[in-house]
Amino acid sequence: MPTILVIAARDDWPTDRVVNVLTGRGARVFRMDTADFPQQATLTGRIDARRGWAGGLATPHRAVDLSDIEAVYFRAPHQFRLPHGMSQPERRFAAAQARAGFGGVITSLTARWVNHPAAMTRAEYKPVQLSTARECGLTIPPTLVTNDPDAVKAFAEDTPGPIICKPVASPVFIEGNELKTVYTRCLSPHDLVDLDGIDATAHLFQAWIDKAYEVRLTIAGDRLLAAEVHAGSARGHEDWRSDYGSLTYHRTDTPADVADGVRCLMGRLGLRFAALDFVVSPSGAWTFLEANPCGQWDWIQGATGLPIAEAIADELQGVPA
Repeated sequence: MPTILVIAARDDWPTDRVVNVLTGRGARVFRMDTADFPQQATLTGRIDARRGWAGGLATPHRAVDLSDIEAVYFRAPHQFRLPHGMSQPERRFAAAQARAGFGGVITSLTARWVNHPAAMTRAEYKPVQLSTARECGLTIPPTLVTNDPDAVKAFAEDTPGPIICKPVASPVFIEGNELKTVYTRCLSPHDLVDLDGIDATAHLFQAWIDKAYEVRLTIAGDRLLAAEVHAGSARGHEDWRSDYGSLTYHRTDTPADVADGVRCLMGRLGLRFAALDFVVSPSGAWTFLEANPCGQWDWIQGATGLPIAEAIADELQGVPA
């Protein structure tokens, strides 16, 4: 029987919402976390000159034949959970084997992927996103990626207005068992006097774009679901993630030229799902900031009623937009 394979963290409630939509429609779903492998899940994959991959996945409660998997929903699963008692070298070796074996067989399946891990890995590079967005006709802010303080000063001098600094990769890290987030920050003239530490790693700087509000545009397949994000505080206006309590949301339409550019971007990046962020100027111009191939969306659906889970389910089931 055709099956949709869901690989996600067990405690990921947005995935729960998608699974509920699928099962409510009568679809057969096999859900697992990569943390189940190899201790609670088994993989058997066999290939030869006569046929492609055959075999299956099994947990203590369920099993699925690889040939029955017609679609895969891949969303931020946990790391492989290996047996206790291994030395660190053994754990590194075993984890590499699990990734190459389990990951290699699963990602070679011919199925509808939302999203394929290889495409996600490439698409997570913000410089790749920006160059691709530009090629697809989307407006992007002037951007500098560097670890050279002098280059930052030159960029600031060349930029008519303020510049901002934000992480090139994930803004989240753990320090002292505490989860911390590095938010976008507008740099003052005083900040530009002392740029000590810039040479320690790569940083991303952009021209500040005057904004009336921002847009979180979620795309699943060919469906574009856009929500205006209005910040009610100065902190939220600088980076809305820093003050969720001040935010209000409204459904909106995506301009045709932006929609065309976004579909081009998704096609070039090989993605079928992403959460994109745009700044909208007081004059109504949309400027692309970034695309997250594993972006959060559940709170947007809750705030606006946009049918995002249903759109993801449609894409997994091959339902036309």
